[in-house]
Amino acid sequence: MVDFALSDEERQIRDTVRAFIEREVMPLEPDVLRAERSGQPGIGRDALRELQLKARRSGFWGVTTPEEYGGMNLGAVMSAIIAIETGRTFVPFQFGGYADNILYAGNDEQKQRYLIPTIEGERISCFAITEPGAGSDARSIRTSARRDGGDYVINGEKTFITNGNDADFVMVFAVVPGEGVTCFLIDRDMGWKSEPIPTMGEWGPASLVFEDVRVPAANVLGEAGKGFDLAMAWIRLGRFMIPARAVGSAERLLQMAIDYANVRHSMGQPIGQYQAIQWQIADSQVEIEAAKWLTLYAAWRVQQGMDGRHASSIAKLNGAVMANNVVDRVLQIHGGMGYTKELPIERWYRELRLLRIYEGTDEIQRRTIARNLLKGHVKLGGIGE
Repeated sequence: MVDFALSDEERQIRDTVRAFIEREVMPLEPDVLRAERSGQPGIGRDALRELQLKARRSGFWGVTTPEEYGGMNLGAVMSAIIAIETGRTFVPFQFGGYADNILYAGNDEQKQRYLIPTIEGERISCFAITEPGAGSDARSIRTSARRDGGDYVINGEKTFITNGNDADFVMVFAVVPGEGVTCFLIDRDMGWKSEPIPTMGEWGPASLVFEDVRVPAANVLGEAGKGFDLAMAWIRLGRFMIPARAVGSAERLLQMAIDYANVRHSMGQPIGQYQAIQWQIADSQVEIEAAKWLTLYAAWRVQQGMDGRHASSIAKLNGAVMANNVVDRVLQIHGGMGYTKELPIERWYRELRLLRIYEGTDEIQRRTIARNLLKGHVKLGGIGE
């Protein structure tokens, strides 16, 4: 028998996180909106850091980080549940004590220089594989790294890099002639430059430029020529976190629509009494619940040490489309007010549109799912297999 219940401990963690988000983060939303709409950053690095430290004092630090590094090591399922809770606000908050999973592949010296300071919040990293001519097709990257004595000299450009403007160091993927794709840890003061990319939402990616950037061979992460495996490990492990946040956002938005439908009157009665509104609310709930369980199933597979790639692609595709459907309905239910900047719905609308593009477009997820089925990598009709 499948048990969908949370344990008492898991429920307590979820409720504590939800209370923290409602008490400490959501009240910042009006100020964040005002700042963003005046062309300023919604919330600064120092303010986010203070929120993380406040959460740490409450016992939340390093949700997925191994205990040996001071983390909670809660596992993939609880990480997804926590992401649902943080997704209920558009303030870009995440709990501190986190480092990219591939940094754990570093040697002892690299862990001291990069991993541990990142976990402690003293350094900020970014992951750079996407290029102007190589997005979803990661094998087509052109950034090069040629050997020169005991160093590598790196040339190329990366684009749409999250945290690219703020990062102290980058995990960059480049092609080494005769060896293949290799991952390098490159400090900003080694010479790479970043430039922000304006977008329709508040996500602030950057383009990174490497012009004869000299990097010691000691800064190779993992093994030379094994960078593609590291890149896929980074992408696959966290892909289910995208629909997890989408679920939280969609639930918050749907509650806004329910509240509005009960107080907005038209032709003598609340608009929630009209079938046209009821169906939009009902369809949204059905789609949210479906996305929630697809996401938790993908996280469960990862937590059990099973191959979670196919399930994560399904969850990512479904969750991204779901969030866009829900925010569109919520805006429609609010009518003209939903289209104004007096309410935050238009802000959610712009932000959630990104989900169908980054970390694998809808089209790439469909291609992956179809290929797995057509090639027999995945069989229909299985449960937990």
